[in-house]
Amino acid sequence: MGRMIIFCMLFFCSSTVLSAALHKTMKYKQLIKTIQRLENRVKDKDAELLHTPENPGDACLFTAVSCFKKGTLKLQPANSQGDSTFTQAINILKGFPFSDPGKQCETSCESYEKKTPREFLKSFEKLLQQVIR
Repeated sequence: MGRMIIFCMLFFCSSTVLSAALHKTMKYKQLIKTIQRLENRVKDKDAELLHTPENPGDACLFTAVSCFKKGTLKLQPANSQGDSTFTQAINILKGFPFSDPGKQCETSCESYEKKTPREFLKSFEKLLQQVIR
C-alpha cells in the first residue's frame, strides 16, 4: 500500500512539472507569433535604430531579453493613425515575464549593434526560439 502511495505522488509531481514546462513553451510560441504579426506593422523607414542583441551567451540571456523589452517601447506603427493590433502586440511583448536567473552579464544594451526595427524583431524572435530549445 505504501508503494502505491509513493508511486501516485511521484506520478502527480512529474505530471505537474511537465505541464508547467509545456505551458511555458506555449507562452513563448505565442510571443513569437506576436512578433511575427508585428513585423509587417512596424515603421522601418526613417525609424530609430535599436540596439539588437544577437547570439548572447546563457549568462547574458536575461540582459538580452531586457534590451528587447526596452527596445519594443521605441517601436512605432507603420501607419501614422495608429494601429490597435500594433498597440496590442507591443503591450503583450513589454508585459511578458522573464525570470532573472541571477547571473550578471558584462555587456549592456548599448554595447550591441543598432539595427532597423524589422531586424530587431527578427533577432528577438530568434532569441525566443533559442529559449524554447
